[in-house]
Amino acid sequence: MAGNNPFVTPILKWVGGKRQLLAHIEPLIPKYSTYYEPFVGGGAVLFRIQPAKAVINDSNPELINVYLTIKNELGALTEKLKEHKANSSEEYFYSIRALDRDKKIFENMTNVERAARIIYLNKTCYNGLFRVNSLGEFNSPWGRYRNPNITNETTLNALHTYFNKANITIKCGDYTEALKGIRKGAFVYFDPPYMPISSSASFTGYTAGGFGEQEQVALKEQCDALNAKGIKFLLSNSSCPFIEDLYKDYIVEHVNAKRAINANPKKRGEIKEVLVRNYELD
Repeated sequence: MAGNNPFVTPILKWVGGKRQLLAHIEPLIPKYSTYYEPFVGGGAVLFRIQPAKAVINDSNPELINVYLTIKNELGALTEKLKEHKANSSEEYFYSIRALDRDKKIFENMTNVERAARIIYLNKTCYNGLFRVNSLGEFNSPWGRYRNPNITNETTLNALHTYFNKANITIKCGDYTEALKGIRKGAFVYFDPPYMPISSSASFTGYTAGGFGEQEQVALKEQCDALNAKGIKFLLSNSSCPFIEDLYKDYIVEHVNAKRAINANPKKRGEIKEVLVRNYELD
């Protein structure tokens, strides 16, 4: 969009990231007073449209700590990332990855140390993805990249400026809490963990704990509540009978997306997703 900083882009690669769907999503965003994104993840949509006023949320505390640290402690974060870059090796990667196995050590880490750890692991792990096991421990293996962009100062500086220039409330918790007090004129973009389209396609590894049918139904009820208040929402999800039937009373548009996350490599590639909205375009 005109006037936006092109260097404000995601700092982390995140499961289900929306960079490749921006061309479909951006034209669907209506005028609004406050932008809400309750499942912000890597923030591709947020960082593309760069709203002047926003409320963003994610249930992943490590992710939200990255954003808060970029906003509040950029200098110290950049120095710590330089340190990781200077020391980076396979052995070093696994030593940094293992820090969350010892809860005493992990709980005593500073916000800067934790944020730098996540960015470093994200830039150097296999497939560049944040993934945790059932205990909440980072478990992606070493990625063997020749020259990963660990410090990425251009993006960090741009994000720092944006977070401090705009009126952005950054929350960490359940998405329903992020919507409390929402008023007419606001707009909500929902990008929840997707409904798996096959048993091998499910990937909810960016938080410990899943997002199943019950959670999808509860989210749809949130959408109904917003609709009853006259608040516009846009939601992305996988194209499957369950989701399409769930949102049959709304406008459902199909789009193609390339996804690299599947237990079966032969099933990676272009899949159909849906964009659901409760408003006509102006």
